[in-house]
This record gives sequence, structure tokens and C-alpha cells, in this order.
Amino acid sequence: SGHPLARAVVTAALDKQLVLPAVTQLQSMPGKGLRGQVNGSDFWIGSVRWMQELGVQLDGLDARLHTLAAQGATLAVMARQTTTGLKALALLAFGDEPKAQAGAAIATLRARGIRVMMLSGDNTAAALLMAKRVGLQPDEVISNVLPGDKAAHITRLKQQGLTVVMVGDGVNDAPALAAADVGMAMANVGGGTDVAMHAAGITLMRGDLALVAAALDISDRTVTKIRQNLFWAFIYNVAGIPLAAFGFLNPVMAGAAMAMSSVSVMSNALLLKRWKPD
Repeated sequence: SGHPLARAVVTAALDKQLVLPAVTQLQSMPGKGLRGQVNGSDFWIGSVRWMQELGVQLDGLDARLHTLAAQGATLAVMARQTTTGLKALALLAFGDEPKAQAGAAIATLRARGIRVMMLSGDNTAAALLMAKRVGLQPDEVISNVLPGDKAAHITRLKQQGLTVVMVGDGVNDAPALAAADVGMAMANVGGGTDVAMHAAGITLMRGDLALVAAALDISDRTVTKIRQNLFWAFIYNVAGIPLAAFGFLNPVMAGAAMAMSSVSVMSNALLLKRWKPD
């Protein structure tokens, strides 16, 4: 699986020099987990909520689950099909590390007057802990969100008259990226997928959150240049048409004016090449 948690487990196993058996009939349940066969036996691994939906008995893990959840861990359970039903075999707890530039990127967006929110499939405790580390307030966090629900949250924000930009990097974010006014997919961060990049309108080519503000900045500047160029093109025509109508503009001057109009527009547009992100 390309999921970040799945890669973390595989990396840890390889670091311990464990031999990983082949998995067949692998099925991915977005926002829930994975199902597959190993040596002919059926295994499930995924969120605690999904395990409860599948009827896995977690009574013996309750105390441990609550303790780890309170510490802000993202939890997953592995279960195996037995003659008496699904049996829990392992409990996995994951701790996220925020990107080094996350806090600064959020502060930059706020300085531009942009409200920042976090949509997370993690449990509430884990999401709030991460939010605190990157400078988000509790009311700016929506947790326990399934992939389809992310798109629904985006739609509700748009119905409030807001312009919504969604930033994501995985297949689970694709519906929300497509639902937003502007979707930004992050490539080269391990979790970036072709699905997310196709659903988004903008692809950030590095896993650097500072590029979000940079993309918005260059977009604003581009729109400004378009308006300026439309203005100059309009002015040349407004000045030239009356002169031509009254016979004060010969064809040579008209051609020169048209050339100058094109040069002005192109020169103004090329000034964007001087732009550099903060």
C-alpha cells in the first residue's frame, strides 16, 4: 500500500531485517484500512472504528486503546479470520511528526487573511495534538473524517459563500481536492499519488507547505498582470479608433501602434519572471 502508515510499518519491519511474506488479493478501503491474504489466511488491518464495524472483539484492548488515544496516537488493529470470526492479533500506534515548515506556512497564510483548517481522518486526540504543534486552534480542527466526508465538508464551506482551497497528497484526499474551488496536490512527499494530482488544479512539485502561499501569491500576481494587459490593450484601441475615424491615423502609424501595444503587453507579462517566493 502507498499509505504513509503502511510504509512506516514496512520500513520498521525491514529495519528489523524481517522477511515479509507476499500478500495476495489486496483490497484497499479508503479511510478504513486494508484486506488481503497471506499464506492462504485472510487478514484485515485498519482503524479501530472499522474493526468495530467488522465485529472484531476489542474488549481486552480497551484500556490500552484509551491510553494511546489520549496520548494523541493514531491507532490501527490487525485481525485474522478464524473459525469463530475475526480475532484481533496486534495493536499498532503511530505518532505523526509535523513538517518542519508547517507552523511558518500556516502563519504566512494567516498573514494573507486566509483562514486555515485541518481535516483529518485521525482520532480527535491525535488531531488536536498535531494542531497544537503547528499553531492551529481546536475550533479549526475537524477529525474522524472519512475521505467522502472531506468532500462534504468542503461543499458546506462553499455553500457559506467561502472560496475554498484544499491541499492534499493522497488518494483519500482526491474527492475533496475535486470538490474545492482550487485543489492543490503535493507531489514527491511519499503520499502523493497520481489520483490526487489528476483531481487537483495545481500540483506542488515539492513537499514544502510554504509553496501553498507561494502558489497563491504568483496566482494573484498573474491575475493582476492579465488585468493590466487588458487595460493597456483597451487604451490603445480607445485612442486609435477615433484618430483613425477622423483621418489622423495613417496605416503606418496604426501598424506601429499595434506593434507597440503587443510589446507593452508582452513586456509587462515578462516582469513576472522577476518574481521569487518569500
